[in-house]
Amino acid sequence: MATTVRRAVLTLPAAPLGPENPLPALRTLDEAHTVDEHARRKLPSDMARQIGYEPLRTPLPVRILDGYGRERRETDIDAIVIENDRLRATVLPGLGGRIHSLHHKPTGRELVYRNPVLQPACFALNGAWFSGGIEWNIGATGHTTLSCAPVHAALVPAPDGGEMLRLWEWERLRDLPFQVDLWLPDGSDFLYVGARIRNPHERTAPVYWWSNIAVEEDEGTRVLAPAESAWHFGYERRLREVPVPVAEPGGTDHTYPTRAEFPADYFYEVPGGARKWIASLDARGTGLVHTSTDTLRGRKLFLWGTGRGGRNWQRWLTEPGTPGYAEIQAGLARTQLEHIPLEAEGELSWLEAYGPLTADPEAVHADDWDRARTEVTERLEAVLPRADVDAAYRAWLPYADAEPGERLAAGSGWGALEVLRAGYKLPGTPFEESTLGEEQEPWVELLTTGMLPAPDTAVPPGPTLVAPHWRDMLETALDEPLTEYHLGVAQWHAGDLAQAVRSWERGLRRATSRWPLLRCLAVADQQGGHPGLAADHYAAAFDSLYEESGSRGLREEETGDADGGDADGLADGVADGGDREAWTAATAALGREAIPALLAVDRTAEARGVWDRLPPEVRRRGAFRFAEAQLLLAEGEKAAARAVFDAGFEVPDLREGAETLGEVWAALTDDPLPDAYEFRMRPKG
Repeated sequence: MATTVRRAVLTLPAAPLGPENPLPALRTLDEAHTVDEHARRKLPSDMARQIGYEPLRTPLPVRILDGYGRERRETDIDAIVIENDRLRATVLPGLGGRIHSLHHKPTGRELVYRNPVLQPACFALNGAWFSGGIEWNIGATGHTTLSCAPVHAALVPAPDGGEMLRLWEWERLRDLPFQVDLWLPDGSDFLYVGARIRNPHERTAPVYWWSNIAVEEDEGTRVLAPAESAWHFGYERRLREVPVPVAEPGGTDHTYPTRAEFPADYFYEVPGGARKWIASLDARGTGLVHTSTDTLRGRKLFLWGTGRGGRNWQRWLTEPGTPGYAEIQAGLARTQLEHIPLEAEGELSWLEAYGPLTADPEAVHADDWDRARTEVTERLEAVLPRADVDAAYRAWLPYADAEPGERLAAGSGWGALEVLRAGYKLPGTPFEESTLGEEQEPWVELLTTGMLPAPDTAVPPGPTLVAPHWRDMLETALDEPLTEYHLGVAQWHAGDLAQAVRSWERGLRRATSRWPLLRCLAVADQQGGHPGLAADHYAAAFDSLYEESGSRGLREEETGDADGGDADGLADGVADGGDREAWTAATAALGREAIPALLAVDRTAEARGVWDRLPPEVRRRGAFRFAEAQLLLAEGEKAAARAVFDAGFEVPDLREGAETLGEVWAALTDDPLPDAYEFRMRPKG
C-alpha cells in the first residue's frame, strides 16, 4: 500500500485535565533534575558551562496544569494515523503530537510502550504529563509544557513524492517555533522524523531537545548504545561518570532496567565520530532501534528500578496488569541538565529514524559489552545504513519549508500573536491570525492600542506574557492595577525581583480585586526569606478571595451546611457572570499555598481557618486530605492525622521526586510507611 495519512479517533480511559491553575507560576515545580554547585565543579568544563546556561527559573508564561484527578472515563481522543504496508504510527495532535503507537505490521509487534490509559501526573515542567509512546521534549530540562497541549498538524509533500505529517507550534518557555515532520517512505520499516527549531529573534536563545521513547520492559530487556561510559544521575543532585554496563565493582548491569533498585538516568558518552543510536531489545534480540544524524548527539536510558517507589510510580501512571516500561532518549546535548545556545536568526535541524531491529540474542545478552554493542551496530548498518539516514536528511531538508496543505489539527494562537507583533517570516510553519483566541485578545489590544483592556472582574486574571518585548509594552502602558500585576509577573520572570514587588505594591493601592497581588507578594516574601511576611500576605490574600467570591455569589451562604448542599460548594447561580470553575480553581490553588505557609510560622489556627473556608468538594480532594493530616499534626492531633492516612487518600498531582508523604508519616509514627504512600526516587540518607 502507498503511504497514507488520515484522521482517526482513539478511545481510551482518561482522567480529564481539569482547569488551569490561575495563579502565575512564580517558581518551578521543584524540578528534580538539578546539580548542586559543588558537584558541578567536578564536571568537564563544557558540560558544567551548559548546565549553568540559562536554567529555567519559572515555567512562565505557561500556566500550571494541576486540576486533574484519578477518576478515568472512556474518552474519544483525536488522532492522526500515518502508515504504509510495514508500519503504522498513531499520533495525538491534541496532546503535544505524541506518537501513541508504532505498530510493525509484518510481525504484529508494538515497538513502543503503549499506555492503555491516559492518566495525567505531575512530571511536566508545568504539571500534567502522561506516560507512553514517543514525545518531543523542547524548552528546558524536563518534560515539555506541551505534553498535554494541542499542536498544529497538516499534510505536506514528502521527498519521495508522497505525503508527510507536519506538527508545529510556538514553544513559549524560550519563545521559539519548532516543527516535527513524520515521513514514512513507501515500503520502509523505518519512520523518519525531521525536526527543526528556529530562533527568529535578534538574540541568542537557549535550546533544549530530547526525543523520549517509552519501551516495554521485562526481565529480558536490555538497552544498548555505542558507549563505554555514561553519566549517572540518581536524583541526589550529583552527576558522575560510570562504566557501562556495570557502574560499580560488584554492582548490577544497569543496561537491564529491571535489575536496578532505584530510578536513575544514564546519559551515554557516545564518541564524537561514532554513529548515534540506542536500542531496546528483548530476550529474543528483537525490539526498537532509534538512530539519527549527528546533530542529535545525546543518548539516555531512564529506568524506574524495582524498589517500592519505582514500582508505585509505574502503577500510578497506568492501570493494573500493564507491563512496566523504561525510556530511551536522544537529545542535543550529552545530558538533559544542559541547554545549548542557538544564535540569533539561526536554526537547528536533524533527522531521526525509528524502526524494528532483530539481532543475535546470544550476542545481545553477552557479558562481553563490546560484543553486544558491536552486534547491534552491525545489524543496524545492515538494515539501515548510516549513509542512508544522512541521505534522507539531505532529501528532507528542502521540504522543511514546504507550505502545509490540508490542516488536520489546530494548535494555540500564541505563535500567531508573535508573528502579528514582529512580522516573522517562517516558511513551512504558518501561524495564522485565524488561530488567535480569547487568551490572546488582551495582548492584541495592548499591541494595537498600547493599553490592556479593562479587567473582566468576573474571572481571575488571565495569563501573563513575560518576554522582553511584552514587558517593555507593559512598562509604557497606563498604570492600572491589572497592568501593574502583569508587569510585576514579567519583571519577576526577568529576575528583577525588587522591581516586581514595587509594581505589585503600586497595583495594590488602587486594586478592587486584591488577592492576586497579595499572593504575588507572599511568594516574593518566601523567596526573600521572610516567612512571617509571607504568611501575612497569604492570610490577607485568602481573606480577599473569600470575600470576593462571596460577593459574587460563588460560595455557599454562611448559614449553609458546610458538608452538604451543592457538590462543589458553589452556588447554583453565578452572580455577575463569574466562572464557577475558574473561581474554584483559584480558591483551591491559593488555599493549597496558604496553609503550609501559615503552618511554617506556627499560625495553626489561621491555617485551620483557611481549610474551613474551602469548598467541601475541594476539601475532599486527595491533596487536601493530605493537607488536613498536616494540619492535625500541627494541632497535636496525631491519632486523627494517622486516621487520615489509614482511611486512604491519593494526591493526583504528587510531584516527581516528592518525599512529603513519607516525611509527614515519619512525624506521626515509627511504623513502616505503607506501600500506597511510598514514592521515593532515591535511597534514604
